[in-house]
Amino acid sequence: MVKLFEPVSKKVPKMIHGADYNPEQWKDYPEVLKEDIRLMKLAHCNVMSLGMFSWSSLEPTEGQFAFDFLDHILAQFSKNDMYVYLATPSGARPAWMAEKYPEVLRVGENRVRNLYGHRHNHCYTSPAYREKVTIMNRKLAERYAHHPAVIGWHISNEYGGECHCEYCQQAFRDWVKEKYQTLEQLNHAWWTTFWSHTYSDFSQVESPAPHGETLLHGLNLDWKRFVTDQTIDFYRHEVQALKSFNPDLPCTTNFMLLFDQLDYAKFAKELDFVCWDAYPAWHSNMEETDTAAWIAFNHDMFRSFKDGQPFLLMESTPSTTNWQDVSKLKRPGMHKLSSFQAVAHGSDSVQYFQWRKSRGANEKFHGAVIDHYGAENNRVFSDVKDVGSDLEKLTAVVGTTVNAEVAVIFDTENRWAVKDAEGPRNIGIHYEETVFDYYKALWENHVNIDVISMEKDFSKYEIVVAPMLYMMQSGVGERLEKFVEAGGTLVVTYWSGIVNETDLCFLNGFPGPLRHTLGIRSEEIDSLHDGQTNGVKTTKNNPLGLDGQYTARELCDLIHLEGAEALAYYTDDFYKNRPALTVNKFGQGRAYYVASRNDDTFYADFLTKLIDEAGVNRVLKKELPKGVHAHSRTDGETEYIFIMNFNNELTQVDLTESGLTDMLDDNPVEQCMVLDSYGVKVLKRQIK
Repeated sequence: MVKLFEPVSKKVPKMIHGADYNPEQWKDYPEVLKEDIRLMKLAHCNVMSLGMFSWSSLEPTEGQFAFDFLDHILAQFSKNDMYVYLATPSGARPAWMAEKYPEVLRVGENRVRNLYGHRHNHCYTSPAYREKVTIMNRKLAERYAHHPAVIGWHISNEYGGECHCEYCQQAFRDWVKEKYQTLEQLNHAWWTTFWSHTYSDFSQVESPAPHGETLLHGLNLDWKRFVTDQTIDFYRHEVQALKSFNPDLPCTTNFMLLFDQLDYAKFAKELDFVCWDAYPAWHSNMEETDTAAWIAFNHDMFRSFKDGQPFLLMESTPSTTNWQDVSKLKRPGMHKLSSFQAVAHGSDSVQYFQWRKSRGANEKFHGAVIDHYGAENNRVFSDVKDVGSDLEKLTAVVGTTVNAEVAVIFDTENRWAVKDAEGPRNIGIHYEETVFDYYKALWENHVNIDVISMEKDFSKYEIVVAPMLYMMQSGVGERLEKFVEAGGTLVVTYWSGIVNETDLCFLNGFPGPLRHTLGIRSEEIDSLHDGQTNGVKTTKNNPLGLDGQYTARELCDLIHLEGAEALAYYTDDFYKNRPALTVNKFGQGRAYYVASRNDDTFYADFLTKLIDEAGVNRVLKKELPKGVHAHSRTDGETEYIFIMNFNNELTQVDLTESGLTDMLDDNPVEQCMVLDSYGVKVLKRQIK
């Protein structure tokens, strides 16, 4: 049964198209608002994010509120059938607040309080800041929670960072005490007998500091968990003030690309829907398909946070950024292709930062729909207008699901732990890159993929890939075992099943809870310097049908067979002829162990074989030209297929399939289809 989802707002039951709008920057330019609304309608925009970073305009001095300009803008939006996500302004506090209440400013890990400046330079624990945020949010909700133009709350902006002030230290001690209850349990979990760092009172607990404790990995891990929990608690604090006036108005905040300061999988549970800010570095020194796969990985991760519920692309740029190493212009076609890639992977919106370029300060050269010239007769506006027009033809796609039979585990807590492990390769353990190697090989097979945390349900997938699952939460090994036993295909790599949730090594052999499922035991792991390699050669007539010799690099695990069958062996060094790839038949399924980090050819060959063996459905049942990729969404009766050309040239695609309809022109699709340079087609297929 395919799960369908309601639009994020019943007032806008179609694809959302819009941008961050900052009219407070233009209060001295009264002609701008009228012109902006004309241009928004011309660009087929229907929803704007409004009020972000506007605290100084809304409360210019303490207790003196000024909502007239916001009243006027919302009234104009209502008259023009436009809607807003109204933002809370907590992402940046006004100067008067920092001057009167210096405690609202953050303290760094060096225990020095910051000066006023920047955004997100505020303490989430500070009673004064929480009080001021509550007052502001209640004022906003009292006035706008039932406004006809307001369809949701955009809470703050891109949460991140941490504070080490005394308020936060005490909150951390309370958090630790609640988790461990006794000093004995705390000292055991953090293994504090190492270097005689045993705590004799909870008051001795401090956050990691460069001039203090940084080498208790359990402490480091718990501090990061605390920072996530405290950030979530602050988010809840904001939402509570808003929901008390209208509990039905949805709340969200915008996430960032592969951000590692917060556990987004945990944070996402608090959101009514997920949104994120995507700024691909198109036309860089990377292959275009590598960039496309990297962004696809992020889209799939954000969609997977809430079990497939469509997300919103809350920010993107219609032209360029001003903060990347090289702020490259998008080539013709790329804006639409990039936007539709987000929709293909589960977005029900295309939104931009920003609507109009700022006249001054640090983002005055960041791309926008309207530049400093201020009119519509340019390339960028034309691109945005075309995207808006085409999005109106995709209303049927709204609320549909990405039906994924494959999942890749990418877990934030594991990410923290594996990068803090100090060994075996401190010049680069490359966790993210390793996960991406597996994801990209699956993506190039044109299968739909979920990117999930280790706490998710595995049972709905045919294949689960778990690269470098170094830290395993309690119960994860048992759930993966049941998944394989019931007929699933599991792929695990070197440096998995090493420590538990408090970073204590498993006893009785690695890969810990997965040893029985995988049928192997890891004895040692060899770290290779950059440039050093080994070889991996497949066995003849192995049951997977994999045939070839591959290059291993960086990490090579030395393992013993305990029921598993070797599919490949190392070719060099003292561990020549030891297993490098194994399979264990377990119950109705199979568990594979990849003992080394290998070249891209291995991932392509290995995962293609697994997809075939497991019977996973590809979006199109034929090989596509290099640089062309397919992804799909479905409502259970119709499949919506996005065919995307990431080549800077015309590319012919032979579909060898009839009965497809082009959703953008409503015409039947020829079996021989030509895609423009950076072109995209959206096809409709009836499911039999």
